Amino acid sequence: MKNLPILLILFMFTVPAYATTIYKWVDKKGVINFTDDYTRVPPAFRGQVKTEEYGQQEGNAAPAQRTAATAKEEIRTDIYGRNKTWWRGKVRPWKDQLREASENYKKAQKEYMEQAEGLSPYKFGKMSLTQYQMLSSRLEVLSKEMETYQGQMAEAKGMLAKLSKEAKETGADPVWVE
Repeated sequence: MKNLPILLILFMFTVPAYATTIYKWVDKKGVINFTDDYTRVPPAFRGQVKTEEYGQQEGNAAPAQRTAATAKEEIRTDIYGRNKTWWRGKVRPWKDQLREASENYKKAQKEYMEQAEGLSPYKFGKMSLTQYQMLSSRLEVLSKEMETYQGQMAEAKGMLAKLSKEAKETGADPVWVE
Protein backbone atom coordinates (compact mmCIF):
# COMPACT_ATOMS: atom_id res chain seq x y z
CA MET A 1 0.00 0.00 0.00
CA LYS A 2 2.87 2.35 0.72
CA ASN A 3 4.15 1.93 -2.85
CA LEU A 4 0.85 2.80 -4.54
CA PRO A 5 1.27 6.62 -4.42
CA ILE A 6 4.83 6.28 -5.71
CA LEU A 7 3.68 4.10 -8.58
CA LEU A 8 0.90 6.54 -9.46
CA ILE A 9 3.37 9.41 -9.53
CA LEU A 10 5.73 7.44 -11.77
CA PHE A 11 2.92 6.56 -14.20
CA MET A 12 1.85 10.19 -14.33
CA PHE A 13 5.27 11.23 -15.61
CA THR A 14 5.65 8.37 -18.07
CA VAL A 15 2.50 8.93 -20.10
CA PRO A 16 3.54 8.74 -23.75
CA ALA A 17 3.16 11.62 -26.15
CA TYR A 18 1.04 11.06 -29.23
CA ALA A 19 1.78 13.34 -32.12
CA THR A 20 2.55 13.12 -35.79
CA THR A 21 3.32 15.37 -38.71
CA ILE A 22 1.33 14.94 -41.90
CA TYR A 23 2.66 16.28 -45.19
CA LYS A 24 0.09 17.36 -47.77
CA TRP A 25 0.53 18.33 -51.43
CA VAL A 26 -1.46 18.48 -54.66
CA ASP A 27 -0.06 16.66 -57.71
CA LYS A 28 -0.31 17.63 -61.41
CA LYS A 29 -3.70 15.90 -61.73
CA GLY A 30 -5.12 17.89 -58.84
CA VAL A 31 -5.13 14.90 -56.49
CA ILE A 32 -4.49 15.76 -52.86
CA ASN A 33 -1.88 13.44 -51.39
CA PHE A 34 -0.98 12.82 -47.75
CA THR A 35 1.96 11.10 -46.13
CA ASP A 36 3.74 11.10 -42.84
CA ASP A 37 7.08 10.40 -44.56
CA TYR A 38 8.65 13.46 -46.17
CA THR A 39 10.89 11.26 -48.30
CA ARG A 40 7.79 9.91 -50.07
CA VAL A 41 6.87 13.36 -51.34
CA PRO A 42 8.01 13.59 -54.97
CA PRO A 43 10.90 16.06 -55.29
CA ALA A 44 8.92 18.18 -57.76
CA PHE A 45 6.26 18.87 -55.12
CA ARG A 46 8.43 19.35 -52.02
CA GLY A 47 8.32 23.12 -52.41
CA GLN A 48 4.53 23.22 -52.02
CA VAL A 49 4.21 20.75 -49.12
CA LYS A 50 2.06 21.89 -46.22
CA THR A 51 2.63 20.31 -42.83
CA GLU A 52 -0.01 19.67 -40.23
CA GLU A 53 0.68 18.59 -36.66
CA TYR A 54 -1.76 16.13 -35.14
CA GLY A 55 -2.01 14.68 -31.68
CA GLN A 56 -1.59 15.74 -28.13
CA GLN A 57 1.02 15.61 -25.44
CA GLU A 58 0.12 14.61 -21.93
CA GLY A 59 1.97 14.81 -18.66
CA ASN A 60 5.56 15.88 -18.63
CA ALA A 61 6.59 13.64 -21.50
CA ALA A 62 9.03 15.08 -23.95
CA PRO A 63 7.51 16.40 -27.20
CA ALA A 64 7.31 13.85 -29.95
CA GLN A 65 10.43 14.00 -32.05
CA ARG A 66 9.33 13.19 -35.62
CA THR A 67 11.64 13.53 -38.54
CA ALA A 68 10.66 13.22 -42.16
CA ALA A 69 12.42 9.88 -42.49
CA THR A 70 10.54 8.08 -39.66
CA ALA A 71 7.02 7.92 -41.09
CA LYS A 72 5.74 4.76 -42.77
CA GLU A 73 3.16 5.22 -45.52
CA GLU A 74 1.40 7.55 -47.87
CA ILE A 75 -2.35 7.95 -47.65
CA ARG A 76 -3.90 8.35 -51.09
CA THR A 77 -7.58 8.01 -51.91
CA ASP A 78 -10.16 9.01 -54.48
CA ILE A 79 -12.75 11.72 -53.79
CA TYR A 80 -14.86 9.24 -51.79
CA GLY A 81 -11.98 8.11 -49.58
CA ARG A 82 -11.50 4.76 -51.35
CA ASN A 83 -7.88 3.65 -51.58
CA LYS A 84 -5.80 1.33 -53.72
CA THR A 85 -6.91 -1.77 -51.79
CA TRP A 86 -10.59 -1.01 -52.34
CA TRP A 87 -10.14 -0.46 -56.09
CA ARG A 88 -7.99 -3.57 -56.53
CA GLY A 89 -10.62 -5.58 -54.65
CA LYS A 90 -13.30 -4.39 -57.08
CA VAL A 91 -11.19 -5.09 -60.18
CA ARG A 92 -9.70 -8.47 -59.19
CA PRO A 93 -12.85 -10.64 -59.63
CA TRP A 94 -13.49 -9.21 -63.11
CA LYS A 95 -9.89 -9.76 -64.17
CA ASP A 96 -10.07 -13.32 -62.87
CA GLN A 97 -13.33 -13.91 -64.74
CA LEU A 98 -11.85 -12.52 -67.96
CA ARG A 99 -8.71 -14.65 -67.66
CA GLU A 100 -10.63 -17.83 -66.83
CA ALA A 101 -13.25 -17.32 -69.55
CA SER A 102 -10.51 -16.63 -72.13
CA GLU A 103 -8.66 -19.81 -71.19
CA ASN A 104 -11.85 -21.89 -71.29
CA TYR A 105 -12.85 -20.37 -74.63
CA LYS A 106 -9.49 -21.28 -76.16
CA LYS A 107 -9.75 -24.86 -74.88
CA ALA A 108 -13.31 -25.24 -76.16
CA GLN A 109 -12.37 -23.73 -79.53
CA LYS A 110 -9.40 -26.06 -79.88
CA GLU A 111 -11.56 -29.11 -79.11
CA TYR A 112 -14.26 -27.84 -81.49
CA MET A 113 -11.74 -27.59 -84.32
CA GLU A 114 -10.39 -31.05 -83.59
CA GLN A 115 -13.89 -32.54 -83.53
CA ALA A 116 -14.90 -30.66 -86.66
CA GLU A 117 -12.09 -32.37 -88.57
CA GLY A 118 -14.08 -35.58 -88.10
CA LEU A 119 -16.73 -34.18 -90.41
CA SER A 120 -14.32 -33.75 -93.29
CA PRO A 121 -15.46 -35.42 -96.52
CA TYR A 122 -12.61 -37.92 -96.29
CA LYS A 123 -13.66 -39.20 -92.83
CA PHE A 124 -17.37 -38.66 -93.30
CA GLY A 125 -17.94 -41.79 -95.37
CA LYS A 126 -16.11 -43.95 -92.82
CA MET A 127 -18.34 -43.24 -89.82
CA SER A 128 -21.64 -44.73 -88.80
CA LEU A 129 -24.83 -42.73 -88.29
CA THR A 130 -24.41 -43.05 -84.52
CA GLN A 131 -20.85 -41.73 -84.69
CA TYR A 132 -22.01 -38.83 -86.83
CA GLN A 133 -24.81 -37.98 -84.38
CA MET A 134 -22.46 -38.14 -81.38
CA LEU A 135 -19.94 -35.91 -83.15
CA SER A 136 -22.62 -33.42 -84.18
CA SER A 137 -23.99 -33.37 -80.64
CA ARG A 138 -20.54 -32.73 -79.17
CA LEU A 139 -19.93 -29.89 -81.63
CA GLU A 140 -23.24 -28.32 -80.62
CA VAL A 141 -22.30 -28.52 -76.92
CA LEU A 142 -18.89 -26.98 -77.60
CA SER A 143 -20.48 -24.21 -79.64
CA LYS A 144 -22.80 -23.32 -76.73
CA GLU A 145 -19.87 -23.41 -74.30
CA MET A 146 -17.93 -21.00 -76.51
CA GLU A 147 -20.93 -18.64 -76.61
CA THR A 148 -21.11 -18.77 -72.82
CA TYR A 149 -17.41 -17.98 -72.49
CA GLN A 150 -17.73 -15.11 -74.99
CA GLY A 151 -20.55 -13.70 -72.88
CA GLN A 152 -18.45 -13.96 -69.73
CA MET A 153 -15.52 -12.23 -71.45
CA ALA A 154 -17.78 -9.44 -72.72
CA GLU A 155 -19.29 -8.96 -69.25
CA ALA A 156 -15.85 -8.80 -67.60
CA LYS A 157 -14.51 -6.36 -70.21
CA GLY A 158 -17.58 -4.18 -69.78
CA MET A 159 -17.23 -4.08 -66.01
CA LEU A 160 -13.51 -3.36 -66.21
CA ALA A 161 -14.22 -0.48 -68.60
CA LYS A 162 -16.94 0.79 -66.24
CA LEU A 163 -14.59 0.60 -63.23
CA SER A 164 -11.84 2.35 -65.18
CA LYS A 165 -14.23 5.16 -66.09
CA GLU A 166 -15.45 5.43 -62.50
CA ALA A 167 -11.87 5.53 -61.23
CA LYS A 168 -11.05 8.35 -63.63
CA GLU A 169 -14.15 10.31 -62.58
CA THR A 170 -13.42 9.93 -58.86
CA GLY A 171 -9.75 10.85 -59.08
CA ALA A 172 -8.41 7.37 -58.29
CA ASP A 173 -4.96 6.51 -59.56
CA PRO A 174 -5.45 4.73 -62.95
CA VAL A 175 -2.77 2.22 -61.95
CA TRP A 176 -5.15 0.89 -59.27
CA VAL A 177 -7.52 -0.51 -61.90
CA GLU A 178 -4.95 -1.89 -64.33
